[in-house]
Amino acid sequence: MTDPERGESHDFSRVEDVNDDPYILAGSQSRDFWAESVADAIEERDPGDPIVIKGGISPSGVPHLGNMNEIARGYFVAEALRERGRTVRQIFTADDRDPLRKVPRKLADLDGNVVGLGEVDAGALGRNLGKPYTAIPDPFGCCDSYGAHFSNLIERSAELLDVPVETVSNTERYEAGAFDDVIRHLLEHREQARNVLGQYQEKVDDDYIPFRPICAECGHVTETDAVRSVDLDAGTVDYVCTDVEAGEQTIEGCGHEGTATFREGKLPWRFEWPAQWQVLDVDFEPFGKDHAEGSWPSGADITRTVLDDSPPVPMAYEWFTLDGEPFSSSAGHVIMVQDVLEFLEPEVLRYFFTKDPSRARDFSIERADQLVDEFDRFERTYFDEHAREDETMDEAGTAYPMIVESASDRPIRLPYTFAAVLGMTDDSELREKMARRQEHIPEDASESAVEAALGRVEYARTWAERTDNAYNYRLATDLPDVSFGGDTRQALDELADVVEAGHDGEAIQSEIFETAREHDLDPGDLFTAGYRLFFDTDQGPKLGPFLAELDREFVVERLRRKNGRDSNQMP
Repeated sequence: MTDPERGESHDFSRVEDVNDDPYILAGSQSRDFWAESVADAIEERDPGDPIVIKGGISPSGVPHLGNMNEIARGYFVAEALRERGRTVRQIFTADDRDPLRKVPRKLADLDGNVVGLGEVDAGALGRNLGKPYTAIPDPFGCCDSYGAHFSNLIERSAELLDVPVETVSNTERYEAGAFDDVIRHLLEHREQARNVLGQYQEKVDDDYIPFRPICAECGHVTETDAVRSVDLDAGTVDYVCTDVEAGEQTIEGCGHEGTATFREGKLPWRFEWPAQWQVLDVDFEPFGKDHAEGSWPSGADITRTVLDDSPPVPMAYEWFTLDGEPFSSSAGHVIMVQDVLEFLEPEVLRYFFTKDPSRARDFSIERADQLVDEFDRFERTYFDEHAREDETMDEAGTAYPMIVESASDRPIRLPYTFAAVLGMTDDSELREKMARRQEHIPEDASESAVEAALGRVEYARTWAERTDNAYNYRLATDLPDVSFGGDTRQALDELADVVEAGHDGEAIQSEIFETAREHDLDPGDLFTAGYRLFFDTDQGPKLGPFLAELDREFVVERLRRKNGRDSNQMP
């Protein structure tokens, strides 16, 4: 949620009801899995069905992985409640009546490809600053509006995560009159609303009116100081289109004097959020720590004091970073769900969101292998626990079924980095042979299980290519046209004997150095010979461990130059 009014100064101490504490996960928990603890807190309020779980963002730009926090965190709580037999409605509000305050530097098409402004009609954005996202043309020309485009992207991300979320457009709700009653109540009690908000926000004077008309002349979302009078019986406000401050720039008002209905404007964020809770009957909402220390305290107070209602169960979560740096849609430092699912299986990404929301997390593309290894251990824990029927399930026992299609059969998982090694060859038969040789695929595995296991190879290969790491090489399927001197040939033959004897990667690596010295060769030349044989290049990954991962018979034959042209060797 990008509106600057959402992050102004506050006084958190004003929220006195203990049920309003957003740090619900601080301290000891009633359950091993955090979502179960939150579900307990929700049920303690004895809500009726359906239980409504909400998240939301302003669709202002590229919806990155961090934006999925509210959807994914809400999903796990929803699943915990469904396991208890409760009916749950998970809603995601697109706050698409918010005004565009600045032109982002990066955008994304519907396929998730991030592009610069030079690849779209960026002029349409600059000409429409200050207007609602849903009133701005889609710069890609594929959706009804800028807001619809990025709401569509959010929906697609949720679908890829396999989260059944219902998207609600704020613009559509305003236009349908869903907010009419709460707007009327707030305007009728505007002095009380002003006094409550003034305890949290500095820029609240005696003229503050909690409504922002949309100018009928220029289309700008005006500020609260634009309202000149309120007619509750007619359901309208009179206004003058004034300047709007947007960061370090000013969006000039056109000076138009007009009348707007309650459906032709919007509430300021500090009132819109509580209005959403009331209109949608929200029982639980997760949100970032910026809201926990900003608009949540005022929202909870407004709900109780002005709207005479109860706010939902809150849950503050810590933010994600991307490779150690904050996400930034405007700067293009983002990664979308679509991107992640090119190198991680969906269940691995869903697992990432099971981690404790109260702790900051870094999503590292470079270290994706560590995340996969962690998931594999998590999965093994589940099946090991499942086999011990006399013991109580812990976090894995509860969360694992929520992140996989089926938790009944234990899948075969290739180690991710080994899968990256297999990705060095396009030969599917060699891939399977190598995996079986390393005993990563059992002899009795079904054809479908083998196919599923080898499916990880393409994910790992994409990861290697994206990060250009030690696994980003291609194994030469056929023996390259190589020519070596006599000492090098003898050294390669002796190295083949070492591999054939079954030594591990580090032993083979050491033997390369030792063999080179025994034949009075520079070790670098022997490594180069190995790279020429296997990659037809002069460099590659750490050779010893790599050779140990490959099919032994294949390595031995290649080191001995079998079935290849090595007849023109130097004497």
